[in-house]
Amino acid sequence: MQPEIRTLVDISGTPAAMHGRADMMLERARWASTVFQRYDRAATMAIVDAVAEAAHANAARLAEWAVRETGFGVAADKKIKNELTARPLVEHYREEDFVSPRIDETRKIVELPRPAGVVFALTPSTNPIATLNYKVLLALMTRNAIVVSPHPAARECSLDAAGRLVEAAEAAGAPPAIIQIVAEPSIPLVEAFMSSPKTNVILATGGTAMVRAAYSSSNPAIGVGPGNAPVYVDSSADIDKAARRIVQSKAFDNSILCTNESVLITLPAVERRLSQALKAAGAYLCGAEEVERLRRFLFHARGFNVEALGRDAAWIAEECCIKVPSSTKILVAPIAQIGVEEPLSREKLCPVLAMHVAKSRPQALAQARAVLRLTGAGHSAAVHAGDERVTMAFAAAVEAYRVVVNAPCSQGAAGFGTHLAPSFTIGTGYFGRSSIGENIGPQHLVHWTRLAYEASETFGNYRGLGPELGGPLPEAPSDGVPGSGAYRPRPVERAAPAVDGATREELRRLIAEELRDLLKK
Repeated sequence: MQPEIRTLVDISGTPAAMHGRADMMLERARWASTVFQRYDRAATMAIVDAVAEAAHANAARLAEWAVRETGFGVAADKKIKNELTARPLVEHYREEDFVSPRIDETRKIVELPRPAGVVFALTPSTNPIATLNYKVLLALMTRNAIVVSPHPAARECSLDAAGRLVEAAEAAGAPPAIIQIVAEPSIPLVEAFMSSPKTNVILATGGTAMVRAAYSSSNPAIGVGPGNAPVYVDSSADIDKAARRIVQSKAFDNSILCTNESVLITLPAVERRLSQALKAAGAYLCGAEEVERLRRFLFHARGFNVEALGRDAAWIAEECCIKVPSSTKILVAPIAQIGVEEPLSREKLCPVLAMHVAKSRPQALAQARAVLRLTGAGHSAAVHAGDERVTMAFAAAVEAYRVVVNAPCSQGAAGFGTHLAPSFTIGTGYFGRSSIGENIGPQHLVHWTRLAYEASETFGNYRGLGPELGGPLPEAPSDGVPGSGAYRPRPVERAAPAVDGATREELRRLIAEELRDLLKK
């Protein structure tokens, strides 16, 4: 049974009414964030762990629901993503403290954490549950309130997912309204949230137009640009391994992740062996006429054909009248050039991989650079090579902030199977016209007030001290904000909860083994 979601707001009415309703949700969130900032790290992490457990418990059911509702992707793969944005995400940041003051006696500096306050988060239809889990947990780790606006195409599964997280958070002692979700998202309502002075930061994951709107909202925004990852297979690479990893990555969740490989670039000396290895791994190599059918189907005057988004290779082949074996995982489309004249060198969020054979290694690196300059600047790239000079030259050539080496790019660039930070919001930095170039994490939702002593002064004793937060809170507004007066967190278990009787180290070992099994080639 779907849990009651007490923090939802209906949005019928005029644009002015929508602004009023957005304002009410944001005011409730602001109150909740003020309360939450009185929690210590133990109380905060008890809430975070409870929410991560709820996300993990519902991963499979919501994965199936998301595929059923949106028509995108593979339920088994979405389950993995939903699980990876629960326990493993929290474990990655377990030893980092975003709650307690930091004391540097050598430099005579004390740092006090200052959470953003109210986070407005947009989630996509392609990865609705994993992105929701990820953004909610980032907000909670830093004692922020969060209001989530789901993509309309994934509304029902997102509402259910948020309701489960709300219940878990409040049962663990979180203030009411610390997590809210927009029940009926619409463009005017989203604009009202993004432009409101009560929104402290926007976390935007979605299409370019939506991300640009977030940046132009007058509020601080953290967004992502489009992906279009080139993958270069060098003559020094283990060809069979490279082919298996590329096919596995491109087929994962029907290539719905923006970190998936888009254009494969290789050399004449490698082309034949690589083509055979790709076939052995489950790829179908298209002939010239079949490539033209793919090109006409996937791209039209308005851009990419969204009907192909997240569909499997067999479905796309059937639509293009291409006969492929039922076991086909991806379609490989050889192309003669890279650039605006060749639409297949653009981003394709479906299991279709363009393949280009460069004349030389320098030309291959230049073509990889051209792929990202066409679209996807600042995002991700991959290289398969056994020569470190090649991987360094490739990384220096491409305008990307994540270069995955000898690994599946879909998972590796998102921090799953590599030691990059696990993320479903990929910063594209200066290359992609974004302010952040790394994978977005909780550190981006908290700033620090710094007490700095004059160099010759004796540094004070700040051990055991924290902000004085005694006394009642300001009275809650009269528009329905839950709770008022001197709110205090409910008693919570201070120790990090065990999972199935496992210790923290045992949990980490199990997670590491799960990731290795998932990505083992």
